[in-house]
Amino acid sequence: MTGHPTSPAGPTPTARLALRDIHQRFPGVIALDNVHLDLHAGRVHGLMGENGAGKSTIIKILSGTYPPTSGTILRDGTPTAYHSAAHAQRGGVRTIHQELSLVPMLSVAENIYAGALPARLGLVDRRRLHDDTRRILRQLDLNLSPDTPVGDLSLAQQQLVEIGRALAHRADVLILDEPTSSLTEREVETLFRIVRDLQQQGTAVLYVSHKMSEIFALCDEVTVLRDGRHVGHHQTRDVTEDMLVRLMAGRDVQNAYPPRGTPTDELMVRVQGLANATAGPCSFELRRGEILGLYGLVGAGRTELARMIFGAEPATSGSIELGGEALRVRSTRDAVAARIGYVTEDRKSLGVFLDFDVARNTAAAAPHLVRRGPWFDAPAERRLAETYITQLRVKTGGPDQQVGTLSGGNQQKVLIAKWLAIEPRLLIVDEPTRGIDVSAKAEIHRLLRRFADGGMAVIVISSELPEVMGVSDRVLVMHEGTITAEFDPAHATPEDLLRAASGPTAPPHPDPAPRRTA
Repeated sequence: MTGHPTSPAGPTPTARLALRDIHQRFPGVIALDNVHLDLHAGRVHGLMGENGAGKSTIIKILSGTYPPTSGTILRDGTPTAYHSAAHAQRGGVRTIHQELSLVPMLSVAENIYAGALPARLGLVDRRRLHDDTRRILRQLDLNLSPDTPVGDLSLAQQQLVEIGRALAHRADVLILDEPTSSLTEREVETLFRIVRDLQQQGTAVLYVSHKMSEIFALCDEVTVLRDGRHVGHHQTRDVTEDMLVRLMAGRDVQNAYPPRGTPTDELMVRVQGLANATAGPCSFELRRGEILGLYGLVGAGRTELARMIFGAEPATSGSIELGGEALRVRSTRDAVAARIGYVTEDRKSLGVFLDFDVARNTAAAAPHLVRRGPWFDAPAERRLAETYITQLRVKTGGPDQQVGTLSGGNQQKVLIAKWLAIEPRLLIVDEPTRGIDVSAKAEIHRLLRRFADGGMAVIVISSELPEVMGVSDRVLVMHEGTITAEFDPAHATPEDLLRAASGPTAPPHPDPAPRRTA
């Protein structure tokens, strides 16, 4: 994924989809202020911006989730309005959201062709459905049966099935929101190949990402937002990474990883032989004030191990000790009672409640703090939320703002606040900065270090090598469900971790991630 992309032709005179003078207001918040954007046929247009810059709002306007407060959407130069996501889809606009919209109980084929199942004599034509689905799966390099329930797939496989849905419906405008957040390097290359094929066919692509390497590898041009305003539009060949960071942040961003702490000698967590059908047996120890990184490739079992500790998946063997006492975790309720918090990787499905406000989400794991008898104490809820809005610097109009209207990064902060409310002794954070911009990443890293310095034991699961090496005091590597190696990140290289993650017979990785920087 190196070098600048090329386009088959220059921009067309009229944008396939455009925004003009777009304003979007929510109670107490100006999300977009006079924003414009042009998406041209056969061009990949990158969109970047810090946490809360307005990227998610633009996606929702283009995909028909809600109309702008004011301004104009142009389709091939003609003013239009999308009244719903279905309306936008009928108009050829398809969005692959960062948080997936698949139906777990339905098959791969039924998800890909939802709303357009091939029919014959009034019945679903199963043979054609399977043939068409296999064609899409071949394009995606996915070796799956069309009949496999989507709920049985890994998150990475589900992401590619979501992309397959857009391919099947032949969208001429494709919006990709952080599409590689759950993908392996091979799957990323497959995605890039698909996007380039669509580009050659004349599709207009909006590619939203916080990953600089992807913007420079794939995009012809890039627009930068800051605080809801359009602050820059450039051809990617004309800008550098430092220029984009300065545009996004309005300043130079340094010290992405805080200095490592000094964990105490007090043992906080001891896991011995923990296992179930998907992971284990795993054993490790974690001290008070320590950040322990868990690294591995997709399917290595990191999330499964975390879910066993949290009681979200049953363990068939093994034991857990917390603070020197044996802990029997039969459910998430047991884990929360023991003051274990778990910030899930899939925040919208399993983390925050999008239809509730910030206050209700913040108190969700600690209702005893905001109850008076059987009733919620609304003022207490607000006070609790305001505490964490200030501590975590959540960009919101206040405790009453609906979480679904926040940016992804601010939703992540609300999810962290929910678990801080229980004053956790152990905090497990799965992919803490997935889909978050450069500056907000540094802020999350500083928060994790602050939590550890305050005496918390922290487990960080990350697929990003620089992150897991930069934020952790120790790193455990998993492969095929078991812990295969332990590293001190101050004395290890990315190649060391990748070799351990790839298994004992795998060759060294040819293109290691960059080393930790201050």
